[in-house]
Amino acid sequence: MSDSTTFPSLAYSAGPDRVVAMGRAVIAAEAEALWALGNELSPSFGYAIATLQQIKGSICVCGLGKSGHIARKIASTLSATGTPSLFLHAGEAVHGDLGVLRKGDALLILSNSGSTRELGTIIQYAGWFDIPIIAITSSLPSRLADAAEVCLLLPDRPEACPYGSAPTTSTSMMLAIGDALAITLMKLKGTTAEELLRFHPGGRLGLDLVAIEAFMHRGVEMPIVTPRDPMSKVIGTISDKGFGVAAVVDDDGNLEGVITDGDIRRHADALGKALASEVMTRNPRVLLEGMLARDALEMLSNSRITSLLVMDAETERRVVGLVHIHDLLRLGIG
Repeated sequence: MSDSTTFPSLAYSAGPDRVVAMGRAVIAAEAEALWALGNELSPSFGYAIATLQQIKGSICVCGLGKSGHIARKIASTLSATGTPSLFLHAGEAVHGDLGVLRKGDALLILSNSGSTRELGTIIQYAGWFDIPIIAITSSLPSRLADAAEVCLLLPDRPEACPYGSAPTTSTSMMLAIGDALAITLMKLKGTTAEELLRFHPGGRLGLDLVAIEAFMHRGVEMPIVTPRDPMSKVIGTISDKGFGVAAVVDDDGNLEGVITDGDIRRHADALGKALASEVMTRNPRVLLEGMLARDALEMLSNSRITSLLVMDAETERRVVGLVHIHDLLRLGIG
């Protein structure tokens, strides 16, 4: 990041401290508004959640201008967290896009003023099909607030714009309350990590939510030895499989211990006649089936080791796989 000595002088024509102070003032104004939003959140929020839980269709999130941009993001977040939703541009709605609305849907409308011209037609259409309206607005009374089954009223806070006109503080509050609706619904639905993964098959979030079974080594790839095996065989297995570790298991496949390159170095003087049971480290750190990739990476990183064995979830003793840190990093996890 550039500092004050390398930044273009034009940016600091008002003085570097003043420029930073301007930025901080905007953030402080929006932060205070968000604090007020949380502090003043009323039972109407609960009614909104109850309304959205009861619908059989989708949530249609509607807005215009900057509120429209926020509405699009809220619709995306709702869908991504398990609540089917779509975005409706208020301007396009009156030119045919109202056809996306069906009986059984709910309409979440964002409008700071609550009185834009397009709202009248949208409100009328919703009434024809008994579509419940939830309003997010700063204006009460207003046409939107009066027509809504539930009104989520934003605190009366000035925009961060010096003229009080550019949507800034109001849109930040709209975004926050949209996130609150989405995550509350997600928690009440009990949306699982596996479901989130299905919603996010690509990108970092999808990778983080992948279970270790999706990429762990298993079967013939596994470096497996028995407690009775001589160390010459153990060393050969570690070398052949290439993970720097061997799992020492009993006849039922249950883990007895592990032997790593470090164990071999520590017992170098006694390896000639030693058995695996005499060199292995007992009670090693392990992973369990069903663990998420991000949790596996955290364990590997915190333990400062490159691979961990995976145990079955039922007994937590039977070896079913192995995860190597390079596999995680190669997939882009972390």
